[in-house]
Amino acid sequence: MRYAIIGAGNIGTAVAGQFARTGIEVGLAASRGVDAVRPVAEKIGPHVTAVEVADALQADVVILAVPFEAVRDLVARVTDWEGRIVVDATNAIDYSTFSPADLGGRPSSDLVGEWANGARVVKAFGHTWAKVLAHEPGDGHGGRRVLFVSGNHPTANDQVAQLISRFGFEPVDLGRNAEGGLLQQFGGPLTTKSFVSQAISGANPAEMDLAAR
Repeated sequence: MRYAIIGAGNIGTAVAGQFARTGIEVGLAASRGVDAVRPVAEKIGPHVTAVEVADALQADVVILAVPFEAVRDLVARVTDWEGRIVVDATNAIDYSTFSPADLGGRPSSDLVGEWANGARVVKAFGHTWAKVLAHEPGDGHGGRRVLFVSGNHPTANDQVAQLISRFGFEPVDLGRNAEGGLLQQFGGPLTTKSFVSQAISGANPAEMDLAAR
């Protein structure tokens, strides 16, 4: 499985840090070019390699950590994604008011799915603060930080959830874009929240409790 992140800002580098920490190879790309990204990748650590955007777009799993307004032109550079996974870590923001962009009530990942022909789009990594995403996932008390996934392709959701689990976070699948996507996209009730999953005291270890922290 080949992974790539496009976008070397706060979210992109936070996710790249989790790849480095867990020893999973990932390419890191940005519009300013591979030479500009190389020092960033080297600072993050081993297993993170600076690549051109064109190369990153060919990965099996492409994580988009770019401004939402850049997504359409970016994913259109691929004529047919042929079922590959696009992870939407973007936030659709109206920067004039720092409020949710007017998408006509539609989930932002549905729009990404329309623009990325043939891709399986999964919403993940964008609901919480980058500084939370950059930390180790344990809370020091036996719990794990929660990361949400949502999307219209259950098998793709599951693949991204498995990656999140390898990072050490607790993946929670919110279902399809029309439900779960709206919950975790910018302006949704789960935006900027940081939850911890812990076993309920005295209960079966499989029973977990979510608490906001």
